[in-house]
Amino acid sequence: MIYELREYVAASGAGERLHLRFADSTLDLFARHGLDVVGFWHDEADPGRIVYLLRFADEDERARAWAGFRADEDWKRVKRESEADGPLVAEMAGRVLVSPGYWDPPAPGAG
Repeated sequence: MIYELREYVAASGAGERLHLRFADSTLDLFARHGLDVVGFWHDEADPGRIVYLLRFADEDERARAWAGFRADEDWKRVKRESEADGPLVAEMAGRVLVSPGYWDPPAPGAG
């Protein structure tokens, strides 16, 4: 099992629009492509800073899921339409996280 931690910083004045894109479209598209969201948060002091965690069985699954999402015509349309008034994201960072071996996370749906 691997996890991917992603953090977005909304462009100036675009925080609400970025949240709306996730709520109205992106999360459904994630589900369509096997992007399993474990958690989704925003910074209490800065709601335009969004952080979420994804879970994958392995790197191959992660690569397939992201490739399918990026190629999805619905995603391309949503991105284009949501950015008609300017970009929504000023910064984005992502990192893949793996267990150090001495801790085994619980299986999905367990306890």
